[in-house]
Amino acid sequence: MKKITATILCLFFLANYKAQSQSLKVNWDQTVSVSKSTPTLQVVGNPMLRRKAAMHDASFSALKNLNADFVRYVPWFPYPKLAVAELEPPAEKTSWDFSLIDPMTIDFLENTKGHSVILNFSTIPQWMFKTDKPVAYPADANQVGWGYAGGTQLRDTTMKELTDYYVRLISWYAKGGFTDELGKYHKSGHHYDIPYWEVLNEPDLEHQMSPQTYTRIYDAMVTAIKAVLPNTKFIGMALAYENPEWFEYFLNPANHKSGIPLDMISYHCYANANSNQKFDAYEYAVFDKAENFINSVNYIESIRKRLSPNTKTDIDELGTFVSDEMRNQPITPAYWNLSASVYAYFFIELSKRGIDVIGESQLVGFPTQFPDVSMINYINNKPNARFWVLKMIKDNIKSGSILIKTDISGNNGDNILAQGFIVGGVKKVLILNKRNKGIFVKLPAGFKGAKISTVDGDSGDNKATRSIVNDENIEMKPFAVKLIELTK
Repeated sequence: MKKITATILCLFFLANYKAQSQSLKVNWDQTVSVSKSTPTLQVVGNPMLRRKAAMHDASFSALKNLNADFVRYVPWFPYPKLAVAELEPPAEKTSWDFSLIDPMTIDFLENTKGHSVILNFSTIPQWMFKTDKPVAYPADANQVGWGYAGGTQLRDTTMKELTDYYVRLISWYAKGGFTDELGKYHKSGHHYDIPYWEVLNEPDLEHQMSPQTYTRIYDAMVTAIKAVLPNTKFIGMALAYENPEWFEYFLNPANHKSGIPLDMISYHCYANANSNQKFDAYEYAVFDKAENFINSVNYIESIRKRLSPNTKTDIDELGTFVSDEMRNQPITPAYWNLSASVYAYFFIELSKRGIDVIGESQLVGFPTQFPDVSMINYINNKPNARFWVLKMIKDNIKSGSILIKTDISGNNGDNILAQGFIVGGVKKVLILNKRNKGIFVKLPAGFKGAKISTVDGDSGDNKATRSIVNDENIEMKPFAVKLIELTK
């Protein structure tokens, strides 16, 4: 009797749950806009991407398998020996050395061959800055050196020292080699295409530059690099924060030298949990911050359209951070699904706003090096939910897709976000759950038999699961992301 009663109560609860489900509404005849957006990712150089490192093989295999355009590559200052090709100032001899930089960079270029890539060797040699004393760097290439990005004033105010360094570095990868400061030729044999070069990274943080100083550096570097690579396009700013002063100044052509191109700008967003916050509250913190960022994008877009409407936008670092407390312990598996859901949210909202490139951050992180942004599970070396959601979007929604009027009725608490697309004549819906609970969504008539790809807690560190719509309701498990493709 107790078993029968429990079963009846369970069925009653399920029926009531579905009765309260939210309803998807897609008006396939109402176009909102045509997408210009390309989903992609960034690859930050670090010890786990070195050959023979535990995460190397799986990470580069995943990158190649993703087959993405506009992938951003950033050898970064915490590992100076992996990022800076001339660690000491030239004197009686030079210190040019690519032996530790080349393997990772070549693996990146080979595994993205045939695609547009964005290179950003963002770390300026420390000796080029005025400091009270020389800044040391770790002897061990794998040891982190957070103090290496200090200094706010270049010692050579003409910036020739700076631009010569970057011309030589670029020539190493694109022109087969270069002649150093003392007249010695260094042969690389590399002749890679460099379609995009991004000028520095987060200059508002790393060297506390003003927009005026950065703009002078940008103009000098673009002038010098274009003399070597005339077909390369340039990306400016790569800002950590959405400070309007930067956009107002940099996007104004009057603040640049004549003939300097403003091909593309970039900036970043990490939707983070608050200090000491427990995971149960993350869903509200990170999505609130993601929504606030979208409001900032609206404002920045108004500046761009007013000052430099032909300049494109690459938001090339999008991710989430855990709290300090959680970073110091194993990250719960549900976090990866939450973070993946946030990227899907960013993709939908930024596509609506005409953002050209939407880049998830980053391929590899690990304990002590931003583990919360990794797209590879550093425990088992398998791509995690963040990677699989990016791949699902990249494989299904292209630039040129038509955005369709889409709503969720009964969406109490703004729990579900969905967007309909027509891609090459095929009707698709990207839908995500913002909440750490299961939610049923009622589908419109005509969805029966549609194909569903799902990334959620059940798929784990595996590719999206596949199923067929056979009911008017689908369940969105906690932080689930689904791609529904209509078959007719």
